Amino acid sequence: MLPACNNCHKTPMPLHLLEQFPVQADAQMDAVDTALLEARRVAATTHVLSVDDDTSVRQMISDYLGENDIRVTALSRGQEIAEVMARETIDLVVLDLRLPGEDGMLIAKKLREEAPLLPIIMLTARQDEADRVMGLELGADDYITKPFSPRELLARIRALLRRSRSPQTVPDGLQKIRAYRFAGWELNVRLRRLISPKKDTIPLTNSDFNLLAAFLSAPQRVLSRDQLLGLTHLHNDEVYDRSIDTQVGRLRRKMRPPDAKVPLIRTERGAGYVFTAQVEVVR
Repeated sequence: MLPACNNCHKTPMPLHLLEQFPVQADAQMDAVDTALLEARRVAATTHVLSVDDDTSVRQMISDYLGENDIRVTALSRGQEIAEVMARETIDLVVLDLRLPGEDGMLIAKKLREEAPLLPIIMLTARQDEADRVMGLELGADDYITKPFSPRELLARIRALLRRSRSPQTVPDGLQKIRAYRFAGWELNVRLRRLISPKKDTIPLTNSDFNLLAAFLSAPQRVLSRDQLLGLTHLHNDEVYDRSIDTQVGRLRRKMRPPDAKVPLIRTERGAGYVFTAQVEVVR
């Protein structure tokens, strides 16, 4: 905190008077600048999906988060989620559980199955305690009751993103998953064993397994190299030499059937990689 003015305990001392405290003031201002730059950097890379049938709520969320440098895609129906997730990288979902003609609980359940690491905040009416309990049991990470303050929503989003982006390897998120199935393949998570459509066992290194699990946790979505590095923790001798590209190439060779028309892992130039197959989660 800056030194207080003698005449007012709440007002910081004018900057021209801080010359007598040069080292302390500079250090404090540098710390503030660093914190602000980091917050802006994280926000600028964040894409939130908001699903709510109320136009005013969607507009409020879009406007407020947008003012805080968070990109928002707002939808009125849960049926549109799959299309957006197929073409965009979504970092967090804000989902209203009371969508007309749709079961918000089933939407939340399906989101959790298809994207185990995706943070979900559900919106509920204040009196719907049963909905809150059920939503959390189905995999939502947090809830907020209507009506709500956009400032509170922003705080909860930031808290969830800090948790989801904290050091964590893919296996940490696989404790409740038995296997992934895709295009005739099966990855047995507990045995760390990959079975081909011809029932052959494909040997996987630890890095292979982590990378494949990262792709399977977010199928049909663009994952940047930085996201894959963070998810897989491929901090080895290759990390400064396009390690993700090297690992992806190795994994492709192990999973490339001779008659494949569409690669399981597609390169998105300038963006990253996409796992193209539909994925079934076995719990």
